[in-house]
Amino acid sequence: MSVLAIVAALLIEQWRPLGDRRFYLALLAGWAAWLERSFNAGEARQGNVAWMVAVLPAVCGAILAHALFTRMGLLFSLAFDVAALYFTLGFRQSSHYFTDIKIALDAGDLDRACDLIAQWRMESPVARSREEVIGLAIEQALLASHRHVFGVLLWYLVLPGPSGAILYRLAAYLHARWSGMGAFGRLARQAFALLEWPAVRLTGVAFAVVGDFEDAIYCWRSQARAWSDPNAGIVLSAGAGALGVHLGGSVRQVEGAEVRPDLGLGEVADRSHLDSTVGLVWRALVLWVFVLVVLTGARWVA
Repeated sequence: MSVLAIVAALLIEQWRPLGDRRFYLALLAGWAAWLERSFNAGEARQGNVAWMVAVLPAVCGAILAHALFTRMGLLFSLAFDVAALYFTLGFRQSSHYFTDIKIALDAGDLDRACDLIAQWRMESPVARSREEVIGLAIEQALLASHRHVFGVLLWYLVLPGPSGAILYRLAAYLHARWSGMGAFGRLARQAFALLEWPAVRLTGVAFAVVGDFEDAIYCWRSQARAWSDPNAGIVLSAGAGALGVHLGGSVRQVEGAEVRPDLGLGEVADRSHLDSTVGLVWRALVLWVFVLVVLTGARWVA
């Protein structure tokens, strides 16, 4: 049934993408802000309590609801899983940035493309070269596909019902919000790192299998650890190797150039690599679904 829920959620999102997530994101932000006001006194113990208050009720509630719906019937359980995945997967959550950047570049509007990549990366706009914009767009697309699709799918499959998908999504949100809060954000950093450890490796393997396998594995093994976030480095290095494109390197920021390690072995990113990135992500997703179908069929036969 997990395969059916995943396929159904992906098809529904392609048909009716959840275009405006601001409502429930605003609720989540308000909840996180209340926890910060109530618990954050700069100590790790208080951050631990705040994280558990934010995450455990939702995860446990999802487990109980899934058990209840399962007792009511498989169709109820399936509908609950599909609804939860529809809100947590977010396959098209950031795709509008990627699409709009391609349109701007095709129209020769580099300033527009620079503004869009800055919005996507949540930073101040800065003048960039065409190659920088394309490279950063590919990096953001690879990371977004992992954090909004493959990471969610892995933990959905590991834990009962949609509780794993909810756990991963909440952990990712709290990591992004609290990781810079010193000791208070320690558990948020540690919990997300724990969830990411298997997820990024499966994403890297998927990219390698559907792309240039040899280069993807080589880049993963030789380049990922040099990235500021080694987990993100696995996704980006494997993706760069699979695509045959050069990512990373120095990029311009408002405060000056940011020097980053080089990723990949291929050519400097150009417009054609944007389309290749879309193809890589879709092939990796099809691979995941195919493997799940095979495993489900084998379990039924056994």
